[in-house]
Amino acid sequence: MGRVTVVVVCCAALAAGVAAAVVVCRRVKRGGKCGKANGIMKEFEEKCRTPAAKLKLVADAMTVEMHAGLASEGGSKLKMIISYVDNLPTGDEKGTYYALDLGGTNFRVLRVHLGGKGVGLINQEFAEVSIPPHLMTGTSDALFDYIAAELAKFVSQESEEFKLSPGRQRELGFTFSFPVMQTSINTGTLVRWTKGFSIDEMVGRDVVEELSRAMAKQGLDMSVSALVNDTVGTLAGGRYTNKDVVAAVILGTGSNAAYVERAQAIPKWHGVPSKSGEMVSNFFFYSYKHGVG
Repeated sequence: MGRVTVVVVCCAALAAGVAAAVVVCRRVKRGGKCGKANGIMKEFEEKCRTPAAKLKLVADAMTVEMHAGLASEGGSKLKMIISYVDNLPTGDEKGTYYALDLGGTNFRVLRVHLGGKGVGLINQEFAEVSIPPHLMTGTSDALFDYIAAELAKFVSQESEEFKLSPGRQRELGFTFSFPVMQTSINTGTLVRWTKGFSIDEMVGRDVVEELSRAMAKQGLDMSVSALVNDTVGTLAGGRYTNKDVVAAVILGTGSNAAYVERAQAIPKWHGVPSKSGEMVSNFFFYSYKHGVG
């Protein structure tokens, strides 16, 4: 992990702010209401132009914290989380795969048909489902049973194009955008809820086990192959279409990034040696509710 990566992350965050200012400013101009509003937006745009020297100081400080976080748990202001993903897509993948994205008041289910090397994505279908407010503060059984039921409904609408060959089990990638402590590529215990969810009994439980149990109740022959958060998923999606992608950034109520790190640069990693020599690391540098980390 080099300073260049950190600078890119910082620049991306700053660029988002500047872009927002420019867009608002242009809308004001189109509406013919310049004057004072235009001046305010111009001042805001100018203040977002962080000098290169200050960016370097931010990058240096983040680099120190990132190395400390990779060395030991709790050793840094940044939560450097090991994703257990040591291989990213190459674009050669072939077949039908499912995904479930749970990260807020809505969740999404998706299926894709990949054609392999030189073909890429052939087709995809998705559905977005709202989560009733009472389920966000109810029980873990009620929440995951509801999600599994909607997933089963989506699978039942599978067209012939997405049908699997006999004997093959459907594979699911589970994007879970809440703090978890992962212990493998497809296991992770919930640390805490955010974004309006509050189901105390779920804290400390394996989210993959809860989902798998609910899917079994629905009679779904499906296994969770990977548990990731939204940033790692974004990185994987970028790498699928561009082999040079090495980092992804999410800017929202909570901001975090994922990047490809050398496995040897992660002293706190004591798991099975990475076959690729790399490991995707995820870090949180701002949370609207909880501050840094």
